[in-house]
Amino acid sequence: MAKILIIDDDVSFCKMFTKKIEIMNHDVYVENTLNAGMKTAVSQNFDIVFLDVRMPDGNGLDMLPRLRQLKSEPEIIIITGLGDPDGAELAIKSGAWDYIQKGTSLQEIILPLVRALQYSEEKRSSKTLVSLKRVGIIGNSEQLRMCLDQVAQAAQSDANVFISGETGTGKERFAQVIHENSNRVNENFVTVDCTALPETIVESVLFGHKKGSFTGADKDHVGLIKHADKGTLFLDEIGDLTLSLQKTFLRVLEEHHFRPVGSSQEDSSNFRLITATNRNLDDMVNNMEFRKDLLFRLRSFVIELPPLRDRIEDIKDITMYHTAKICDRYGIETKGFSPEFFSVLENYNWPGNVRELVNVLERTISAARYEGTLFPRHLPISLRVIIARDSVTQEKQIQYKGSKNIDTSDGFPKLKDYRDAAIDDVEKRYLEDLLAYTGYNKKVACRISGLSRTRLYTLLKKYDL
Repeated sequence: MAKILIIDDDVSFCKMFTKKIEIMNHDVYVENTLNAGMKTAVSQNFDIVFLDVRMPDGNGLDMLPRLRQLKSEPEIIIITGLGDPDGAELAIKSGAWDYIQKGTSLQEIILPLVRALQYSEEKRSSKTLVSLKRVGIIGNSEQLRMCLDQVAQAAQSDANVFISGETGTGKERFAQVIHENSNRVNENFVTVDCTALPETIVESVLFGHKKGSFTGADKDHVGLIKHADKGTLFLDEIGDLTLSLQKTFLRVLEEHHFRPVGSSQEDSSNFRLITATNRNLDDMVNNMEFRKDLLFRLRSFVIELPPLRDRIEDIKDITMYHTAKICDRYGIETKGFSPEFFSVLENYNWPGNVRELVNVLERTISAARYEGTLFPRHLPISLRVIIARDSVTQEKQIQYKGSKNIDTSDGFPKLKDYRDAAIDDVEKRYLEDLLAYTGYNKKVACRISGLSRTRLYTLLKKYDL
């Protein structure tokens, strides 16, 4: 018997659905608001949570990450009367089991419930995995933990892994962690930077060559693919491979055989492939810049790394970890931190992600080498300037006459446009005052405002705060 929670304001649907589930001998709890649903979810251990999107007190998708963090780890099934492709994508990426429209029959909703319960039961009864060795990957945000769950799964197989993410998110580090937790850990981890492959000798670098096969080939050379035999081959920025080399590598990937330059014999390599890129390979396929058949082979297992701005709560841990490492390398005592120091770091957008943060810390510690505590003043001037400019209150966006936010083509705005613009103005001023009051502390801001962290970030982004 499972415990199931339904969070939905459609009373008639809840009654009908509850009867259907009770016939299956499961316990059912129903709440008609998000606040009540969250209180009930926290108070008991549920196996499955059905969550509506459009609720009287907010958007159900904003609550999804909080439900995912519950100790009981319930599977979340989104049910909604009005389906939205963007909402469906967000739900799945946030860890939902399924996204279902209510227009379907009850039986079509029951089937995902049965499958989710089966999965949940098998997950509980399976043997506990050995703790993941994740040296260098710091943080405990929901987004990062989801990625680490995928890393643990990938490490248990030999399937090709495709890692995507912005520059600086740590794609190579994640690839190494997969290797270090796999049964190939005692073999080579070979990195190939596809952006740095010299076009004239690229096949020699990858496949090796025989003595005398070209000018300067004074001895046999073993290529990187052979070096990865029984280990892991990591192709970084695979989107930079030329089309001709993509074709050649596709055959190597399918057969694990290759021919060194100048050799009449084929060689083999039992490598496990991990690839990464910050480019959109689907767009490259559409532009005929990347082979579709190769892309299909690469994406056996996909891991999308979140940008640092989407896991703000990890910045403090990352900063402390790398500060200690840098200080140890310099042979100086580790630093203390002023609260304002973390506040500034958490309010920066970090386009270069973790790599940029580490570089900033290197410069910061150099500037404060003989001082015990880090203050915002120690940060690079370029970063402080950006934060200072962003902190200055911008001119009000709402100008009721002639405003770009309101359609005045008929000489006077429509009530809806006028009302929406007014609400936007009030929301923005409230957020500005909230941030000033809390000293830009996101956790305190969420607690005071009653907003979820996801909803707060969405609003801050909307109003360019």
